[in-house]
Amino acid sequence: MFASGNLFKLFYIRANKSADLFEKINSITDWQTVEINYKIYEVASIPFTQFYEDRNYRLVIMREKSTDTQLDIFTGDTYKYRSILTNDHESTEKEVVEYYNARGASEKIFDEMNNDFGWEHLPFSFLNENNAFMVITAMIKDFYNYFIAIVAEKFDDINPTTRIKRFVFRFITVAGRWVYQGREWILKLFTKRPYNQLI
Repeated sequence: MFASGNLFKLFYIRANKSADLFEKINSITDWQTVEINYKIYEVASIPFTQFYEDRNYRLVIMREKSTDTQLDIFTGDTYKYRSILTNDHESTEKEVVEYYNARGASEKIFDEMNNDFGWEHLPFSFLNENNAFMVITAMIKDFYNYFIAIVAEKFDDINPTTRIKRFVFRFITVAGRWVYQGREWILKLFTKRPYNQLI
């Protein structure tokens, strides 16, 4: 990921794990506690000279406590580590992580629109029609987000981030039949799930 700076371009790249990297991580003593997206992390920075010793690169390390008790084979502790390589020395570690995560959030939105709402294969051959299609499906995505938030309050196995395919299997696909009762047709669902709470 690149961002325009005053005199040069800043870059932010996810760094891969390696044994050499974890040796440097183990030597870090000044971890700082920060809150990012309502979760607590520890962050720190170290100089990075593995490829270009003359370049002034910085490696921002972020770690969080793992939910399991299994030790990491490299570090010997129960933390999950992520690292970002950058030439940005002015931003704090938290600012670097949040800026990098913003790119991931945008990519996730495009992934959902491509795979769940038909953006991957646009239906028309002309730009104006495809533009209208994309605008309408983006509006449908907003409605879906609103509806899934309501459903998630009543259904334990559905949460506000559930994708459409899983939502179809968990919510829409249910056995039922129309029954004529009391001079009216009633839809009888063969399930104990709380559909009636959504009425």
